[in-house]
Amino acid sequence: MDRPGGTDTAETGGGGDASREPGAEHVEPSPPSRAEPSPDSGKRRRLLHVTLPGCWGALVLACLSFTPSLLPRGGILQGLICGISAAIGYGLAVVVAYVWRAFADRDARSASRRSWLVLLLSAIVLFGLSFGLGQYWQHEIRALMGVTDYNVLTAAACPFVAALVFYLLLLAGRGIRSLYRWAARLLGRWIGRRAARAVGWLLVAGLAWSAFTGLLLGGFVNAANEAFSLRDTQTPEGVHQPTSALRSGGPGSLVPWDSLGRQGRAFTGSGPSARDIGAFTHRAAQQPIRAYAGLATSDDAETRAARAVADLERAGGFERENLLVMTTTGSGWVDPAAVDSFEYLGNGDSATVAMQYSYLPSWLSYLVDQSKAREAGRELFDAVYDTWSKLPQDQRPRLFVAGESLGSFGGETAFSGEYDLRNRTAGTLLVGPPNFNTLFREFSDHRDAGSPEIKPVYKEGRTVRFTDDPATGIPPTDQPWDGTRVLYLMHPSDPIVWWSPQLALSKPEWIGEAPGRDVLQAMVWMPFVTFWQVTADLPFSTDVPDGHGHTYKAAYVDGWNAVMRPAGFTAQDLDRLKDIIWPETEPTATGP
Repeated sequence: MDRPGGTDTAETGGGGDASREPGAEHVEPSPPSRAEPSPDSGKRRRLLHVTLPGCWGALVLACLSFTPSLLPRGGILQGLICGISAAIGYGLAVVVAYVWRAFADRDARSASRRSWLVLLLSAIVLFGLSFGLGQYWQHEIRALMGVTDYNVLTAAACPFVAALVFYLLLLAGRGIRSLYRWAARLLGRWIGRRAARAVGWLLVAGLAWSAFTGLLLGGFVNAANEAFSLRDTQTPEGVHQPTSALRSGGPGSLVPWDSLGRQGRAFTGSGPSARDIGAFTHRAAQQPIRAYAGLATSDDAETRAARAVADLERAGGFERENLLVMTTTGSGWVDPAAVDSFEYLGNGDSATVAMQYSYLPSWLSYLVDQSKAREAGRELFDAVYDTWSKLPQDQRPRLFVAGESLGSFGGETAFSGEYDLRNRTAGTLLVGPPNFNTLFREFSDHRDAGSPEIKPVYKEGRTVRFTDDPATGIPPTDQPWDGTRVLYLMHPSDPIVWWSPQLALSKPEWIGEAPGRDVLQAMVWMPFVTFWQVTADLPFSTDVPDGHGHTYKAAYVDGWNAVMRPAGFTAQDLDRLKDIIWPETEPTATGP
């Protein structure tokens, strides 16, 4: 057991009770002045003890965790990241110390009181300096994004949260180590000691992984599904069943109102009217068509897509000038800014079809529902395309595809590449694409030489282009962009776009490049630390003003204007449309 002034053998598996000589008959009694420690006090010391190398590793990574990432973060979140980083640093340092002693062929030595005093003084200075720099960097990020919220109390709570998280993770690690030792002793009765250790590690690692992925993660996802399925039966405040036959759930619809789900009812029960659109365009406008199918509409994705398309056809969707296939986020949410902008710029002569594939909110679906998004995107587009392709060429609507976040992932899955997108659509708008999107990665990884990852140029921008702000120009501005246009919108500070498991051990190119307009120059990549920083950004990616993080509002107006190329709209008209769209895209109970 190691503690200040002790050894670190207990942390790495060394040490043990000395065995008594066989045949020994006399046992020296303990000195009367020295009390025998109770078993409980020994257990407490084993739980609380730490090693000197481990503490240095924990201190280094804890201090580095205060460096900036993509989004501003409060004190509680910073404490969580700091505690996780410190636990990782502790474990790495203990392993390094153990390996070094093995190569040096020596046992662990007692750490002197002077060594612990040096650590304590260093921790006070380094942690205090890092905490202060962290507060400064967070202020700079908030200034870049126009965030004014700041809570002094949560900032002050950061070190305490970090200490609690660190200790809980340390206990968890020691629990796993104790389980390993028990398994190794048990196996040692039948096999050799080295083999028992190796097999014991494999058994414990497999058991821990199975428990996390099968029991803990699976149980969490099932519980979340149950909870959010109850919410899916509700209707958002202010939303009413449509009285128009042009909406799913309305008169004559093939999809019952009750089967649409919460987000489906919000989608078909809202949106601009013909009068609203006409007031903007100053022309006679049509009432847009919206078709939708919820999880309760059908048990499988193929049948659900067929029902949505049948209702679209019933309402006359294939007779409109513009037809949009919209892949939703996990809960079935469709960003009002995406569809409303499409309908206004099309003067209402449009139809949109979408369907739900999960009960889970967007950030959770992003982690666990990728296969459902892939299936939904492919099935819905294929069902639409099957009907659309059978129409006479001069009677087909212009076919568009769109998706945000996980919806962009689903929207991509119906296509094999650039030429497929160009040949089967009139245009595509994909917003905030996750880093694992197949086509997004293909276009970004094979970008033209010299173009940065945060704004890549693919094949001189002939079909596919990327931008963080379509209002300021879409590179390459000196090259023609004829025919079908495929546009990706992605903010430099959007963690959905940049998060990847590879961040743990591999430096991405976008961090080594010049930072984007809303990312600090001080952001650097560090093993493990950066991964947890960006991971912690994910659930809060929409809690920032428009134009930053995963919040895309006004960009939809300029994005659709670039993809659809409607005639007769000036820059002033587009600004006026942004003012119309803005109130409808504020975060509400109908959001993801």
